[in-house]
Amino acid sequence: MSINQNANAGALPNFRNLGILLRILVIVDGMCLAAALLKTNEPLALMEELIDLSALLQPILILSLLILAAANDWLHRLRYSYAIATLIAIELAVTTAVYYFGLNLFKGMGALERYWIFTLLVTGILIGYFELRGRALSPALTEARLQALQARIRPHFLFNSINAVLSLMRQDPRRAEHALEDLADLFRVLMADNRQLAQITREVGLAKQYLSIEQLRLGERLQVEWDIAAMPPDALIPPLVLQPLLENAVYHGIEPRSEPGVITIRIHRDGDRVHLLLRNPYRQASDHHPGNRMALANIRERLALHFDVEASLKATATDDAYQVHIVIPYLKGST
Repeated sequence: MSINQNANAGALPNFRNLGILLRILVIVDGMCLAAALLKTNEPLALMEELIDLSALLQPILILSLLILAAANDWLHRLRYSYAIATLIAIELAVTTAVYYFGLNLFKGMGALERYWIFTLLVTGILIGYFELRGRALSPALTEARLQALQARIRPHFLFNSINAVLSLMRQDPRRAEHALEDLADLFRVLMADNRQLAQITREVGLAKQYLSIEQLRLGERLQVEWDIAAMPPDALIPPLVLQPLLENAVYHGIEPRSEPGVITIRIHRDGDRVHLLLRNPYRQASDHHPGNRMALANIRERLALHFDVEASLKATATDDAYQVHIVIPYLKGST
C-alpha cells in the first residue's frame, strides 16, 4: 500500500511504490538546487555547486532508497514513532558511510556535520510532506465520502430489495430467506471499517450477493457473465470497488431497458498487474448521471490512496456499452 493504513495520525510511505520514489527524487533534487541557488546565481558557479552537491548527495539518495525498499515491510510493522527514529538513523548512517568513502575520491567536501544537517532537513521535509499527504488522503475522509455516496444510493436499493423479498415470502420462502441473508451480509460490509485492502475473493463474493438480490426484482432482464478463471484469489484490492460499479451498471444500464441486458465482469492477472473490467449496456441519456461520476471519482481517490500512480481507472463509452477498466498492482494477501 502507498500509505500505512494502521494509523491515521502518522503513516510511512511505501518505499517500493513508483510514485513515492518519484516524489522523493523530485523533492530531494529540488532542495539540492535550492541549496545551490542560496550560494550563487551565476550559471557556471551554480553548475559547479550542483555538481559538488550531487557528487555526494546522489549516492546517498540512491543507497537510501535501496535500503528503505528492502526494509519497507519491516519498517511498516514498527510503531510510527519507532519507524521515524529508525528512518532517521538509517539516513545518518548512510550519509556517514558515503561521506567517508567519498573522502578518498573528492577533496574539499567540507565537514561531515554539514551533510548531517542537510540530511536531517531533507528527511524532516519528506516526513512532513508524506504526513500531510496522508492526512489529505486520509482513510477516514475517503470513507466519509464513500458513506455519503452510499447514503444516496442505499435508500433506492433498500426499498426495491425489500419489496422484492416481500413478493417472495409466500411463493418461495426459502429463496426469500436467502435473499434476506444476502442483504444482511451486504449491509454488514457497507457499515464496517473498510480502510484496509481486502481479499479479491471477498469482494467478488460480495458482488455476487448484491447481484443475486437485484436478480429478484429484475429477473431475466439482468444477465451476468463472470470471467474470473484467471483471477488471482490471493490478490488484494480496495474494498467496495466492485459493488458500487455494479450498482451503477444496474441502475444506469439495466433498469432503463425493457429488454434483457448483460453485465460482464472480467478479472485477470497480467504479470504484476491485476485487471478488473466491467461492461454494461449503455444509453447516453441515462449513463451521464451525477451518481455515476461520483462513484468513479470516489474509486479513483481510493486507488490513489492505496496505490498512488501504480493504479489506474479508465471509463469508456461506445454506442451500446459502457466499460470501466481498473488496473492495480498485484499484492498478495494471506490465503
